[in-house]
Parts: sequence; structure tokens; C-alpha cells
Amino acid sequence: MTHTQLRLSGVDKYYGNKNTGVHAVKALSMEVGSGEIVALLGSSGCGKTSTLRMIAGFEEVSQGTIEISDRAIHQLPPVKRNVAMAFEGYSLYPPLTVHDNIAFALKSSRLGRAQIAMRVSEVAEMLEIEDILERYPVSISGGQQQRASLARALIRDADLHLLDEPMGQLEPQLRAVLRGRIKRFIKERGLTAILVTHDQTEANALADRIAVMESGELQQYDTASWIKERPANLFSGTFIGEPPMNVFEAEVDSSEDSIRFTVSASPMDTTTEQVVLAYAKSDFSSKVLPQFTAVNKVVLGIRPYAVKRTKSGAKATVIANQWLGDQTHISASFAGHRLVLVEHERTMLEKGDPLHVALQADDLHLFDADNSVAIAHGRELAL
Repeated sequence: MTHTQLRLSGVDKYYGNKNTGVHAVKALSMEVGSGEIVALLGSSGCGKTSTLRMIAGFEEVSQGTIEISDRAIHQLPPVKRNVAMAFEGYSLYPPLTVHDNIAFALKSSRLGRAQIAMRVSEVAEMLEIEDILERYPVSISGGQQQRASLARALIRDADLHLLDEPMGQLEPQLRAVLRGRIKRFIKERGLTAILVTHDQTEANALADRIAVMESGELQQYDTASWIKERPANLFSGTFIGEPPMNVFEAEVDSSEDSIRFTVSASPMDTTTEQVVLAYAKSDFSSKVLPQFTAVNKVVLGIRPYAVKRTKSGAKATVIANQWLGDQTHISASFAGHRLVLVEHERTMLEKGDPLHVALQADDLHLFDADNSVAIAHGRELAL
């Protein structure tokens, strides 16, 4: 069984007065296993960087506890936490060369010069900065500084490695190359890492598990595939996935053998008809069916890749058609709402063209319209 390397229990962070200030992190509890890479993912201001800075010791914990290897560290100064950090501000030492900045992380080790030089060379080659090792921070680009800062963090023998937007300054092509190398470097050495990012592609590529955050709260904590296939709530469902999940509020009507979802047009739109989606009760499991009698309104969600064009079905009208080189993104008006579908072949459709779409029961995600909590995914009840 994997040992718990990091544990946060009921962690809160207030900036300013508890009653009138900003409640940046709210009762955050989560565990990270030894050798695991976890991404804190969310939009700007969601609390992910505040969480990382509390783990590092740069911010005080307002309430709760943080443990590393079963050792409470939330009241210790940063230097006593044995945490390696690569923060977005780089923080390289100006008087030192890039080589010496990276090697500085090994200053307290008992390694000889040759061993240190070998380890510096190894991490520098991995990050493609071996040609700037003798230069000074002031003479290199922002992206090179960021990679030097990352190298200095990764080279350390620490209980935990904290990476704050570690590749935010890099061009997309280089970033894509380095993701795989960095993950392999971390995994081969059995390091435990926490990554902060707003980029879900980066989180998917690097992390074993993703902690989705919004408004200071943990929305869901699981693997990328599980979050995408079984989002815990409407926020996770719409935040994860590209293009984003289609969502529509619908009224629920249950008869003896069928379930009907009515997607109404906007009251301001007098030219668009409502859409009724009808399904047999057998399309859903016996555990899901009672949920339809408990609510009269739901939010329907469906991934763009799951929407299929058919010869008959629900009516929609093309708004835009984009060919992206390897797939087509079609935007359509669906009961006055925007519906996006993705096809892998080039599709010759024009604005205003009619089309029919099928939304299979197995592909639906159902959320409570009042609290946004997931009710069901496909045929099965949400857990």
C-alpha cells in the first residue's frame, strides 16, 4: 500500500480579517501518496497557488494542519520542511551562473564535485539548458530562467517537490516535449510532486491525479479519465474537457415506460421551438429511475464527441463550422442554446443549414439543477 507522503486536513486560508477578508482556501482536505504526481487545477483565484504556498511555508495556515511523512510541518519555517520548490518567479541567484544555481540545491549534500557536476549535467540536458550553464540569470530569457529554476528543484533530494506553473513561459512545442521527460524523471526517481496549473492538458499529461479547485474549494480529486467520465458536479463537468461539455437545463417528465427531458428555448427567443428528448426507462438503471421522480428539473450534459449527426432526431441549425486540420467543430443552435459537436472527418456544412442530432442515454450526464451535484452518468447512478 502506498505511504501517504502529504496530508492536508481542514486547511483554511484567510487574507485579512476572517469576517471581512478573502477566504482563499476553504476546509481543504486531501492526501498525496509517496511517488505520486498531483495537479492542483483551476482558474485564476481558485486557491491553488495559496495552497502550494502554505505547503511550502510562504503563507501561514489560518486553520487546519499539513503533514509530510506523518510530520506536522505547517508551523515550521520553510527551511525546515525539506521541500523543493520551483515557483513562477524563478528566484535564481543573480551572482551565480546557471550551473551554480542548479548545484546550489545540493550544497548541503555529501556529494563530491564530480557527482554534482554529473547530476547538474543530467537535469540540464533533460530540460535543454546545457548550453547556458556558464551564463548568468540576467543574460538568459524568461523561459530559460524558468527551466533553470525547475532544474534546481528537481535535482534536490526532498520529501516533496512543489512546481508552480513550471512551464508557463515556454513555447507550446517545447512544453509538449518536456512534459514527458519531466514525468519520466520524477517517476524514475520515486519523487512526490505537486503541480499547480490552469492548463488541463498539462495536468492530464503529468499528473496521476487531479485536484479540481474553484472558489477555494476542492471540487473533485481523482484521475483525469474518471473526472471526465464521471464528474462529481457541474463545475468539474464543464471545466474538464475540450471542447467543454454541452449543458442544457431541462424539465423532467416520467410516464409508465418513458422518460422525457424538455429543453426549453429562451423566453426572449420566440422563433425557436423547444426540444423534447425521449428515452425508454430501460435506457437507465433501476437505481437511476427513482431520481427522476425526486426532481422536476435537471441539467443535461453531453460531451461534444458524443453528439452524433443522424438522419432523424432532435433538430438543430448550424451556427459555425470549423475545420481544425484533424477534426471538425460544428456549433449549432439547439432550442436556442449552443450545441457543439466534433467529427473527425471534414464536414461541408454552412451557417443556417439544418441538421438532426442524437444524444444517447449512455452519453448523458445528469446534474441536480438546484445544487449542481451529479445525479447520473449514462445508465448509472453517480457515486
